[in-house]
Amino acid sequence: MLQGKKIVLGICGGIAAYKTVSLLRLLVKAGAEVQVVMTPAAKEFITPVTLSSLSRKPVVSEFFTANTGEWHSHVDLGLWADLMVIAPATASTIGKMANGIADNMLVTTYLSAREPVMIAPAMDFDMYLHPTTRRNLATLQADGVMMVEAEAGELASGLQGKGRMAEPEVIFDHILHFFNDSKELAGKKVLITAGPTHERLDPVRFIGNYSSGKMGYALAEEFASRGAEVTLVSGPVSISTSHAGIKRVDVGSALEMDAAARSAFADCDIAVFAAAVADYRPAMAADAKIKREGVETMDIRLVRNPDIAAGCGALKREGQVTVGFALETDDGVKAAKAKLRNKNLDMVVLNTLKDAGAGFACDTNKVTIISKNDAKSFPLKPKKEVASDIVNEILHCLPNE
Repeated sequence: MLQGKKIVLGICGGIAAYKTVSLLRLLVKAGAEVQVVMTPAAKEFITPVTLSSLSRKPVVSEFFTANTGEWHSHVDLGLWADLMVIAPATASTIGKMANGIADNMLVTTYLSAREPVMIAPAMDFDMYLHPTTRRNLATLQADGVMMVEAEAGELASGLQGKGRMAEPEVIFDHILHFFNDSKELAGKKVLITAGPTHERLDPVRFIGNYSSGKMGYALAEEFASRGAEVTLVSGPVSISTSHAGIKRVDVGSALEMDAAARSAFADCDIAVFAAAVADYRPAMAADAKIKREGVETMDIRLVRNPDIAAGCGALKREGQVTVGFALETDDGVKAAKAKLRNKNLDMVVLNTLKDAGAGFACDTNKVTIISKNDAKSFPLKPKKEVASDIVNEILHCLPNE
């Protein structure tokens, strides 16, 4: 499956390093040529002898080999590989990568890497949730680094929480997915909006909705896996992207999302408006926290937010494909067809809160895809599979070239 692929496998100093032995075996068994690069601390958890025996290559850890003085070129490693995978990626190494601190062979190799990079974080959950770690991870993802999310469970500290390195089989599947991506949308630029918007009332409160962003993010991954260059304009969510072909733009309010979407729309071939954008925002946002003392009732004046899909639809050029979403509670097909006309869309993806397992915050969805001349209903599926169905339907809308 990975015959002829060259992979740099970076290992950091964490207890999860023992799992990387299984990942290395999977990679070698699949035909990959693997060069292991360890941080000095990693050797406290697992020996280079074990890893070199499995990879059939000497492990690289220092810039020079002791006694011989042989120089290990991080530049050559950066040019040699098709993919660099760091598992486990500790908080320390993630911080060094995000800030360009090249004080060991692994981070220096990362900074020299021309190939895509994938990391599998592993640390205690307090470290994983710390604002510094979140900022560093966000920086790496903005730089195009793919991430295999840490899992929740029992940690080496004895505590329970998110921070366990993903299982070797899961990381291996991500690597397979990376190499086996189709390229049918190569050269296409895709804009996707996802998640909710937060409309500020004061420094601590906002008007929002229950959107998790899962459907939009699944679409971004699906488009990228087919070779598209994806710009994901995301409202505030707690999920992340993994594919290097996704450029994520984080926004907060509807006005910010509108500006970011319009900026990307002019140059895109396909636009999918999957975000749950607030229809209204407070006319005035308080600069200080609104106090409740002595206030029995409160009236908040709201003003209409821009309709992002309609605004972009008015600017639509020949050959562009635009897709909207409709989440309805009553007469959804009628509402979806109205959106199709009023917003100059090619398709509307309809779902309803009446269907169990569909809608906000679910891992599944049940949709009907409505175009100008057709309506196609799909059964309840995981959102990853729903994303594939939607992209397949969008392909039919693309102009013949």
